[in-house]
Amino acid sequence: QVHLVDAGGGLVQAGGSLRLSCAASGRTLSNYFMGWFRQAPGEEREFVAAISRSGGSTYYADSAKGRFTISRDNAKNTVYLQMNSLKPEDTAVYYCAADESRTIRPSTVSAYDYWGQGTQVTVSS
Repeated sequence: QVHLVDAGGGLVQAGGSLRLSCAASGRTLSNYFMGWFRQAPGEEREFVAAISRSGGSTYYADSAKGRFTISRDNAKNTVYLQMNSLKPEDTAVYYCAADESRTIRPSTVSAYDYWGQGTQVTVSS
């Protein structure tokens, strides 16, 4: 199995940027389809972005399109989420997740087998 550690969150003003990272240990990250999700207080966990094993395909929630970019460096066993033009409504705990199946369901929470501990992103207005 794989162990995921999220990092890079923080407090930023609206319009600012953050880069989240998700470092994997255990199994090689290239074995997994990877996703980023977020959860605000009192809300359900929601899909943000996902990336295929090779990095050749990416998927985004409508709220993330044009502002967020997911990428991966399999040699470094790390997945990234570059977030630009941040808005107060982006405030949430962000989690990376790994899916070891071959069925592609990027936005389905239950499809993912392993989760990071989460990193807090707070965007002030």
